Amino acid sequence: MVIGTRIRELRVAQELSQQQLANSLGVKRSTICKYETNVNIPDAKMLIKLAKFFDVSADFLLGLSEY
Repeated sequence: MVIGTRIRELRVAQELSQQQLANSLGVKRSTICKYETNVNIPDAKMLIKLAKFFDVSADFLLGLSEY
């Protein structure tokens, strides 16, 4: 899945740790880890939070767009 890779790339590009991202989104670090490794997929509400946090579209996170 593309979403885990995109989340990780965006997080690393902003020089954030998984814990820092988790704190910003109000989730546990393990949740971010599971997203990045595609063990879990963010639900619609979390997808919106991630898109807003990283200032990208949900389509980009889902791999439907390259922008």
